[in-house]
Parts: sequence; structure tokens; C-alpha cells
Amino acid sequence: MRRSRLPVLPMTRPERWAAAGLAGIYALRMLGLFLILPVFALYAQGLVGATPLLIGIAVGAYGLTQALLQIPFGMLSDRIGRKPVIFGGLVLFALGSLVAALAEDIGGVILGRVLQGSGAIAAAVMALTADLTREEVRTRAMAGIGMSIGVAFALALVLGPALGHWLGLAGIFWLTTLLAVGGMLILVLVVPTPDRSGIHRDAEPVASQLGRVLKARELIRLDFGVLTLHMLMTSLFLVLPLALEDQGLEVAHHWWIYLPVLVLSMAAMVPFIIQAEGKGRLKPVFLGAVLVLALVLAGLYLLDAGLPSLVFLLVLFFTAFNLLEASLPSLIAKIAPADAKGTAMGVFATSQFAGAFCGGLLGGWVHQHYGSEAVFLFCAALAVIWLLVAWPMANPRAVSSQVVRIRAETAADGADLQRDLLEIPGVEEAVVAVGEGLAYLKVDKTHLDWARLNYTAGA
Repeated sequence: MRRSRLPVLPMTRPERWAAAGLAGIYALRMLGLFLILPVFALYAQGLVGATPLLIGIAVGAYGLTQALLQIPFGMLSDRIGRKPVIFGGLVLFALGSLVAALAEDIGGVILGRVLQGSGAIAAAVMALTADLTREEVRTRAMAGIGMSIGVAFALALVLGPALGHWLGLAGIFWLTTLLAVGGMLILVLVVPTPDRSGIHRDAEPVASQLGRVLKARELIRLDFGVLTLHMLMTSLFLVLPLALEDQGLEVAHHWWIYLPVLVLSMAAMVPFIIQAEGKGRLKPVFLGAVLVLALVLAGLYLLDAGLPSLVFLLVLFFTAFNLLEASLPSLIAKIAPADAKGTAMGVFATSQFAGAFCGGLLGGWVHQHYGSEAVFLFCAALAVIWLLVAWPMANPRAVSSQVVRIRAETAADGADLQRDLLEIPGVEEAVVAVGEGLAYLKVDKTHLDWARLNYTAGA
């Protein structure tokens, strides 16, 4: 029997403005955080009191406050409004950038990075996105924000070396202050104010669900994965700029390496994404990417590679990194309970930011006590541990999240509707939230009878 397809609804003009504006805000903030990544290990050596350990802490310090505050700030936005929390977070981000720009020693930069991270707006941005978009188009809006983060990271690697050469380290932080101001202007002038705000279980953390999410073994496995992935990234950039300099490449020209590496790695990952998502081979592709990370990092430690070999290894590394960076959120969405996706993503994001901090702290410690080459060995060991942790993972179901409006007035109506929804072909999981007028579903789109789902929901 041929099933009706899910309708693809266009975004309205206000929804497009909201999605573009919020993606822009997030991208500007992440660009500001990432710009120092490819150059800080080199330029920070001129700061008073700088040591490899303190340089590592400075690079990852934003992750500590970001991890601690992003869920609480998201919940605060439920009480006082999304825009005040986002604006206040951007003010803190600008203040931290100013402190770092004016710092004359490494301690001042660390303080500035801590303040930058305290402007933790991730959860509030997602919640505002949910307020300003319909359930049917919300996933596309969220995906746009996710893509903006990847673009910001790529731009930072390419622009950071040139900006560091032209502006110096303090100049980069001054520029970051301007990026924060740009985010404030977008928030005020571009992003609409929602008519009302509500709790969106598919987009933001809910306090009552944290216990359930933190007890889910498969979700914890993925949280450990993203923590490890960002530990690797932060640790790597404590020594990679030094390795490029050792190859005789001036820091202003490091983008000559990063640009082709990123372009080639983005192209190389596409066939694997198709195999993982399109062919249902997500687990073997995922485990293979972790294995590649371990082998590449071991190669960086063991091989006395010249520049061509180093570039080749970096292409492999970033292919695996980008593949995992895309796969991990997809796995969270597939595995999380239908009505707890937002909470699962909140814990996942917290783990990601914690990984950035831990990578700076531990990578800096290894660098200080055992030398820069040992950081590659440390990262390889982390990747092996991750591979062992991830190996027993279940191959995820080919499902996606779907939120539909419903008509149900009582708990009994909700229970009946939930039973009816679960009888629809293609509906794998259903949670009816009568008070919200919504049903949270996990569906297999290849088998879903959308017409029957729409009729059963009755909204």
C-alpha cells in the first residue's frame, strides 16, 4: 500500500526572518568564541605569566561557564522572556571580550573567556526559535542554526590567522566585541517578539525530565561522545598551530592549510552521510569515524610528517570530525524519548561545552608536563576510550521526531488518542500532552500514513 507523504510546508515570512536572525546571532557569537582557536597557542606566549597549562585553560574557559549556565538561562527565559535573557547574554559576551582585549596577562584573558562563556544563550535561542515557528517547520529552523555553527567554525579557522596577523590578539577580542554588538542589533531590529512563550519539549530543556534523560544509557553514551569530541578539538588546537609553525609556515598563512583541508573534508564526508542516514548504516559509519580519529591522532604522534603528510592527516581528521559532529545530534534525536528531545539536546550541549573546557585544561596540562607531541598521544588515547564506550551502542531506528497539534480536552481523551496514534503505520512512539494541545511522536517517514495521522490528531 502506498503511503501519503509528509507535507512540506513553506516557512512564512516572519518565520524566515526569525530563523535567519537567530541563526545570525548564534553564528556571530560562536565566531567570536572560535576566532582565537587557530592562533592563540602562538600569540598567547607573549602574555605575562603564560604557560602551556594556562594557555589551555584560556582557550577552553568559556566552555566551563557555558556548560554550567546554558540550561539555567534557558529555564530563566521561560520566566522573564527570551529576548531579555539573550540580550543579557550578549552583553556578558561583549563584556568578556572587552576584558580579554584589555588584558596584559594570561589571567586577564582567562577572566575574559570565563565572562564570554557566561553569556550562555544557546537554550534561550532554541526556545525563542520554537516560540516563533510552527511545529511543522521548526526542525528546518533548528537545522539552520546548527549549520550556522559549522559555518562560524570554518570561518574562524580561515579568518583567525589573517586577523591575528593584522590585528593582533587584542584586536581579535575587540572584533569579538563588535560581533556581540552586531548580535544585539539583530535581536532588536530583525528577530520578532513572540506573541506568547511556552514550554517546548522538542526544543528546550524541561527540569522535570532531566532525571529520566540522565539515566538513559544510550544517551549518556552519546553525551560522553560529544564531550570527548570537543576535548579532542580543543586539545588539538593547543599544539596544531605550533606544528604548522615548525613546518616553516608563518602564522598569517596558516589559513592556506585550513581552507583546503576544510573544503576537502566537507566533500569527503558526504558519501558517508548518505550511507549513514540514507542506507541505515549509521552505527558502522559512526564507529569507523571514531576509529579514524584514533588512527590519525596516533599518526600525528608517531610519524615525523612533513607538511604534505600533515595536510593529508588533517583532511582525514576533519572528515571524521565533521561526520561525527553531524551524526551525534541526529543520534540524540533518534534515541531520545519522543517528549524529551529538548532536554536530551540540552544535556548534550552541556556535555559539548564541558568537553571544550576539559580539553583545554587537560591538553594544556599534558603539554606543560610532557611536551606538545604528547598531546597527540593523549588525544589518540581519548579516541580509543571513546571507541570502546561507543562499540556496544545499538543501531538506531530509522525514525525522526514529529510534533502534531491535537484535539483532546481530558486525560482520558489523551490516553485514547495516544492508543489510536500508536496504531497508525509508521508511528513508533507517541506521547500526548493534553495541556499543550500537542502530540510528540517518533515516526518512520518511509512507512508513515500521514493522512491517517492528520485525521486521527483531528487538529
